[in-house]
Amino acid sequence: MSMLSDILNFNETFVEEKQYEKYETTKFPDKKIVILTCMDARLTELLPKAMNLKNGDAKIIKSAGAIVNHPFGGITRSIVISLYELQAEEVYIIGHHDCGMSSIDTTQLMDKMVERGIDKNHFHTLKYSGIDMEEWLRGFNDVTESVKSSVNAVKNHPLIDRRVPIHGLVIDPQTGKLDTIVNGYDCLKK
Repeated sequence: MSMLSDILNFNETFVEEKQYEKYETTKFPDKKIVILTCMDARLTELLPKAMNLKNGDAKIIKSAGAIVNHPFGGITRSIVISLYELQAEEVYIIGHHDCGMSSIDTTQLMDKMVERGIDKNHFHTLKYSGIDMEEWLRGFNDVTESVKSSVNAVKNHPLIDRRVPIHGLVIDPQTGKLDTIVNGYDCLKK
């Protein structure tokens, strides 16, 4: 059986038995927070548990490395919508130790694309169109600095209300321990 078949078979039972009922909530986050974190599979259940969050408490946005790499990309748009349309009042940007984005070799990544059938000429076309693949795929060397950079990108965005606290944290993917990198409340006092 394929993975999709397994998922769909489980889902049929899930719906028939009304197992969804214990997850019912609204589209508005009960704790009025939006979280940007990494897509790392270790954080799927660990991060909400480490933050005492249950279903419906927060808007959670996931991306590789929890990096805000474009001021008008999908991540920033999601944060803006969460704040103005979905009643979130605080932003948490949470990176993690041992992140795969800290060891990305863009040249090797592009080689893997070619090995899987991507035409190498596409890279030249993208470069000609103004897309620097090295920059677009780039990770980071230090998770603390990456979190600070993403916090600053959100905090200084022209569409973000200056009264919104933008917090930066780093989580240990083994223990769930959270370290504060930027306390958004302190930044509001300045």
